[in-house]
Amino acid sequence: MSDIVTLKQILDESMLIPIQEKQEGTHTKYFVILGESQDDYAVTVKEMPKPDEVIVINVDKFRIPAHIFNGDKGECKRADYVIIANTDSEKVILCIELKKGEKPTNWIIQQLTGAKCFILYCQILVKHFWHKWDFLDEYEYRFVTFKKIPIDKKITRYQTNQQRSSATEIHNSPEKMLKISSLNSLRFGQLI
Repeated sequence: MSDIVTLKQILDESMLIPIQEKQEGTHTKYFVILGESQDDYAVTVKEMPKPDEVIVINVDKFRIPAHIFNGDKGECKRADYVIIANTDSEKVILCIELKKGEKPTNWIIQQLTGAKCFILYCQILVKHFWHKWDFLDEYEYRFVTFKKIPIDKKITRYQTNQQRSSATEIHNSPEKMLKISSLNSLRFGQLI
């Protein structure tokens, strides 16, 4: 059983964001819409892997354990979404935060770290209760934040190219997050 199937079995369906499909001629294209309903904005991620190769988790629905932890160091925060993909070419865990307004960088780092902790918690549960001792071990983490989502697409393409060309490090920790501004649509591969 794949890691994706296992995750779909252990997580409540209300935590999952469905992969949508669009038929273009004889090809089926997959995409997902990530949004913040209270702020009324969204980002569309196109060219997603096939639904059996990917899971999109709305980590925001995971209740804050404020009655357990003090939260002084941000341990009760978590990012909005996690996308986990297991394809022939990649095994990746993307922690994603959407921000319409300005937040301090440290705040976003804590949210991305909280999303990783949520996945680590799932990983430990599966290892100990399902006895899948290699569950999610070979995956690489990536951390992404989107800011000020809706604007003109011409500007979006330019800014995305500028951000990608100026990135000198892989965004494999919350402190090195990929920052994408004013973008409402992009390809899955651009997040990796």
